[in-house]
Amino acid sequence: IMMKLALGAAGIPQVDWQACTRAEWQRDRPGVTEKLAAGPFPLFVKPANLGSSVGISRVTDAGQLEPALDLAFSLDRRVIIEQGVNGVRELEVGVLGNDDPQASPVGEIGFQGDFYDYDTKYSEGRAELIIPADLPQEVADTCRRLALAAFSQLDLAGLARVDFFLLPDGRVLLNEVNTMPGFTTTSMFPRLWQAAGVSYADLVGRLVSLALERA
Repeated sequence: IMMKLALGAAGIPQVDWQACTRAEWQRDRPGVTEKLAAGPFPLFVKPANLGSSVGISRVTDAGQLEPALDLAFSLDRRVIIEQGVNGVRELEVGVLGNDDPQASPVGEIGFQGDFYDYDTKYSEGRAELIIPADLPQEVADTCRRLALAAFSQLDLAGLARVDFFLLPDGRVLLNEVNTMPGFTTTSMFPRLWQAAGVSYADLVGRLVSLALERA
């Protein structure tokens, strides 16, 4: 939530979203449900401070709101409700550096299903990493520019993976910033930098040097 507020203050485009606390939900379940049901569906209900899509629900009608909120609030005291967008492509950029960060080429996640959920992320063969993504140069440049802007606005250091939605009309929206992204040899972050000519071993070395520089 704080990330979204900071990025919004910097004018970085995001999907429409709102926040709710567990106390608000416990105090007025009907009122919260009614307010959310008034907006267009689908909605994504997310615990504010988890990762790997744990506890996220894709909600397509009002009847699914209560169980989705109960699940999210069982895992966090704050929840984000985001407006879903149909037909999006999911793009990712790696950022590496401290005060003078660099952005990697743009990658794309290809998958089957309603959204990029936990099972899709961690089941072999369920998702495809496309690096570099097949994009117009203008879109790729926009992603890389926004990734660096987000990194600076959030005062990050070392590494981050910045995720985007590419809408059917060509607009780019920032989805989230991962300040400690997956780092196996098959994860998106090291593979993005491999596409830029930085091997896994060299990437680890650069991160150690960045940590020492910051210290």
